[in-house]
Amino acid sequence: MAVGKMKVRWLIGIGSVLALALVFVGITLYSWIYKPALTGLDKEKDYLHISTGSDYEGLLHKLDSLNWLKNIKAFDWVAKRKMLPASIKPGRYEVFQSMSNDSLVNLLRSGQQSEVGLIFKTMRTFENMAEVVSAQIEADSTSLITLLTDSRVIDSLGFTPESWMGMFVPNTYRFFWNTNARGFINRMHREYQSFWNPDRLAKLKKVALTKSEIITLAAIVQEETFKQDEMFRVAGVYMNRLRKGIRLQADPTIIFAVGDPGIRRVLRKHLQVDSPYNTYKHKGLPPGPIRIPSIQAIDACLKYENHNYIYFCAKEDFSGYHSFASSYTQHLRNARRYRKALNERNIYN
Repeated sequence: MAVGKMKVRWLIGIGSVLALALVFVGITLYSWIYKPALTGLDKEKDYLHISTGSDYEGLLHKLDSLNWLKNIKAFDWVAKRKMLPASIKPGRYEVFQSMSNDSLVNLLRSGQQSEVGLIFKTMRTFENMAEVVSAQIEADSTSLITLLTDSRVIDSLGFTPESWMGMFVPNTYRFFWNTNARGFINRMHREYQSFWNPDRLAKLKKVALTKSEIITLAAIVQEETFKQDEMFRVAGVYMNRLRKGIRLQADPTIIFAVGDPGIRRVLRKHLQVDSPYNTYKHKGLPPGPIRIPSIQAIDACLKYENHNYIYFCAKEDFSGYHSFASSYTQHLRNARRYRKALNERNIYN
């Protein structure tokens, strides 16, 4: 009887230990799966970027280097049981401190990434654009420049190298982070087509210019003034000149032709530059836009102010606004005041 009782006690003891072990394992697994796992985040939420071509080992290495996870082994255990290694999807994922390994793995398996609000504004060069865009989506600046300067791409979308810059309309766009260079350009082409809605097309017909011409004019207006309320008047001056067959004589086109955006004062020597963009020598609009103009500048040209002004020059108070004139005599007076102000500030080039 004593031996039997000992065996019972021994079995009960073993059973108790196994039960406790099972409870411990259960609690541990529950914690691994369902408890908050991203305790290493410095803020309530952040973004995890998974690059195109990444594999599971690369993902683990990234998570480990970020030091976001409370227990990388726990994540690995959950991920393998939910088959994440076989379904790595690139993108930008919004993650929260409160997320468990289970919810994080489900998010990454789903591919439901968070979009980027890609912003680009008016700018002078495609190099600028590539730098700005590559900082916001996965496409790198080299791949962007390669396509932005590819004549086959330009031709396939119905543009010329001179008019090509006019396809890009500055705005804020919703993009998936893992968009490549071609995806960006294709999207910009669709946005360009949407930009030219029936209302703008009707205005375009009224001003009797092509899309490329109005964008070329808008680029000059953009360079002339950053005051949105003045763009309509400046556009009106150039429209008057175009209608009368007077050379535009736009200083920004000279600066573009010379290739030195740092010029603050256009001199006689600059006016001699041999270029189709020299609007002091050539009548009409230059071959294409000298920068990517803003929507505001384009709309100002489509609805330019009707007036009799033929001339304008910067105000001598350096406010950014301009003095307008309908006679050359008045223009000379305005110009003298501005030149005097430049001289007083020792601005000679």
